[in-house]
Amino acid sequence: MGLTLISTPGPFSAAFDPRGAIVAAGQVFACTPTRVWDGDGPIWCREGPRIRLAGVAAREIDNSCRLGHPCPRASGTAARDNLARLLGGALGRAPEGHIKVSGPVLRCISDGWAKGSRTAAWCSAPGIGDLSCAQLRAGFALRWPEYGGRKVCTTGG
Repeated sequence: MGLTLISTPGPFSAAFDPRGAIVAAGQVFACTPTRVWDGDGPIWCREGPRIRLAGVAAREIDNSCRLGHPCPRASGTAARDNLARLLGGALGRAPEGHIKVSGPVLRCISDGWAKGSRTAAWCSAPGIGDLSCAQLRAGFALRWPEYGGRKVCTTGG
C-alpha cells in the first residue's frame, strides 16, 4: 500500500503496517464498514484495513469449525447475518460473495495482526457498543483468548 499514516474523519487516525494495512496494536482508528464475510470478520473498511473481531470466534461461513477453535452453536450464516445487521444491514452481495453493508463509522482499537492481511480489533458501533461483545452476548460467537481475549465483556460476556 505504501501508506504509513492515514487520516480519517473525526478524532481517529491509523498507523498502518506497510505490508498490508495492518493497524499497529494499540492504535485507535475509524472504520466505515463496506463488506463482511462471516460472524467474526473480516469486515472491510473504506479506510483500508480488514478487521477480524478481537476476542471471539464464530463458525466459518460453511458452518465448519477449525480444529482448536471455539465452536459456537449458531451457524456461520446466522452469525454473519447478525454482524451485517449490527453494521447497518445487508445491501446485497459483492461478486465474491461478501455481504455489502453501509453503517455508521466504527471506533476501533487495534489488537495487532490477525493473520493474513487482517487487523484484530475491538470495534464499537454507535447505539450498539462493542461488536465482539454483541456477537458473544447474542450467542453467535464464543470467547477466544488467542485473538485478544484478555478483555472481558460486561453483561453476559
